[in-house]
Amino acid sequence: MKTAYEQVQAARGKDRLTGLDYINGIFTDFVELHGDRRYADDPAIVGGLAYLGEIPMTVLATEKGRDTKTRIKRNFGTPNPEGYRKALRLMKQAEKFHRPVICFVDTAGAYCGIGAEERGQGQAIAENLAEMMALRTPVLSILIGEGGSGGALALAVADEVWMLDGAVYSVISPEGCANILWRDPDKADVAAQYLKLTADEVLQLGVVERTIFEDNDNADNTVARLSSDIAAWYENISLLSSGDLTKKRYERYRRIGR
Repeated sequence: MKTAYEQVQAARGKDRLTGLDYINGIFTDFVELHGDRRYADDPAIVGGLAYLGEIPMTVLATEKGRDTKTRIKRNFGTPNPEGYRKALRLMKQAEKFHRPVICFVDTAGAYCGIGAEERGQGQAIAENLAEMMALRTPVLSILIGEGGSGGALALAVADEVWMLDGAVYSVISPEGCANILWRDPDKADVAAQYLKLTADEVLQLGVVERTIFEDNDNADNTVARLSSDIAAWYENISLLSSGDLTKKRYERYRRIGR
């Protein structure tokens, strides 16, 4: 059985499916949309329109890339503020046209460069949290790899949050936690144990609704399972009025930590 830190390392693995892999594997007719209409496009967040069967949906994903070239292009999946603003623009568009929003989350956290801070990184994340809480259309977020800090949470305020059983979800990386508490990043394995970041632990804490079994021998099975699960989720949640939807979402977050 893997230790918590071994789970973190596995969740960061270069052979894992990325956000775009899930979008292209689950949905059809994906049309990517670009830009935040303020500053630029951020390739670390991919978003656009797609179909699940005959149902139009808005899909979003943090995208790390596959190899060195694409990882550099995607800024290793660490979004800038314009990425979060692009995501929010597409979510508000989905609300206008009554489309559900599906988010795939895989990021070590928001980019912490000087430019990102100058362009309002904290405000962009905070606006996403507030707007997603009140979004009058169904939202589902799925943690597919690394779920790090506010950078992950900015796409994970949802009616339900799911988590692949090989993913992790934490307020801070084990290395960052170890550096703050002990000034020793080599104690990351100890920090990971105390952070309760594995899928089973996060589920027990009530932060996610369910964990999804990953078939490590056949990734197509994982994609197919998610596809049918998303369809079943939408069939049920689409019966709720927008008022009931936002009320239940608010109550969901009030329950965490009780």
